[in-house]
Amino acid sequence: MKRIIVFLSIIAMLFASCSNKDKTQKTSAEGLVAEKIVAGESDLFMLVGTYTSDKGSKGIFVYRFNTDSGKADSVSMVVTDNPSYLTISPDSKFVYAVEENGEKHSAAHAFSFDKSTGILKHLNKQLTMGADPCYITIDPKGKTVFTANYSSGSISSFQVEKDGSLLPINTLLQFHGSSSDKDRQTSSHLHSVRYSPDGQYIFAADLGADKIYRLTPLESPFKGQPSVLNESLKEFPVPAGTGPRHFDFHPNGRYVYLLGELSGQVLVFDYSSGMLTQKQTIASDTVGAHGSADIHVSPDGRFVYASNRLKADGIAIFTVNPDDGKLTKIGYQPTGLHPRNFAITPNGKYLLVACRDDNKIQVFSIDSKTGLLSDTHRDILLGKPVCVKFTSM
Repeated sequence: MKRIIVFLSIIAMLFASCSNKDKTQKTSAEGLVAEKIVAGESDLFMLVGTYTSDKGSKGIFVYRFNTDSGKADSVSMVVTDNPSYLTISPDSKFVYAVEENGEKHSAAHAFSFDKSTGILKHLNKQLTMGADPCYITIDPKGKTVFTANYSSGSISSFQVEKDGSLLPINTLLQFHGSSSDKDRQTSSHLHSVRYSPDGQYIFAADLGADKIYRLTPLESPFKGQPSVLNESLKEFPVPAGTGPRHFDFHPNGRYVYLLGELSGQVLVFDYSSGMLTQKQTIASDTVGAHGSADIHVSPDGRFVYASNRLKADGIAIFTVNPDDGKLTKIGYQPTGLHPRNFAITPNGKYLLVACRDDNKIQVFSIDSKTGLLSDTHRDILLGKPVCVKFTSM
């Protein structure tokens, strides 16, 4: 596989117009007045990213979600284009979103987040210089943001200013790979990028090349420096036709669970000091839909959940062996159409699924003993939801 790593600093000033304040961004909820919020002990903020094309939605929505009752109340929204994935800074003061918008206009956006009112305010945006970013993450210290750019098969990184805004792109990692699926794997397609729990490494999933990449980030790069070390790149191949999409670490830091979009399988790895050793493969999608999407480990580490789309839409449910981290499938929960991203509340009581094509978020309660899901029928209705994130109030 060939790879090109491009570092950009001064040249990025050519794109300074993208970093200016975007006067078209609205910073308060339509029809709502910004008021101080009195939060209860069981309340969380829930942020929802959406698709805005084809009159689907308008931007990012903020809700108050009660982790005792499972009820959600609308708080605010901010207008922005195709914020299909979000990440929240470690101190919850800032929110970062991709703008999934082709080759020339795709960008990473920065927002301030006022937790006293639940209002997002647009700070700036920077071009990713990679087409269709579909995942965004921030380092544990809140200093560097990375995007995974699906269509161009690249990763972009941005340094974060003290006010939460993003500096122009300083690193572009371009990958060139392919695999066995002649329709979906003719080139690299980066679908997720995230830090290891200890913050020592960055891992990324390449759906098109059937590989997981590991990179070592620079701890405190100066302005204009690259965010990662070129020579640190390590590749972990997975079986041909897997189509690695999303992955999650076990809370104990010893296991990694990777979901293959194309194979519909969960790959289980032992994890130690940046190294991955595959030890199990188990089916999530059993109907050959080739549309598996998201995967998460429950906060207590006892269960793993994986979403599947296109046929028999739903969530596969697995128990985790406490001795070796291997999975046993115990159930399958049907959902609305096209369950893309989902999120589990920090207390492990609820699982919320963004059902894109049904224009709703479904709220499921989790049985604490079995891990099985029950529909609460407290759907949250909004256009084209595709990403759900929680943060404290």
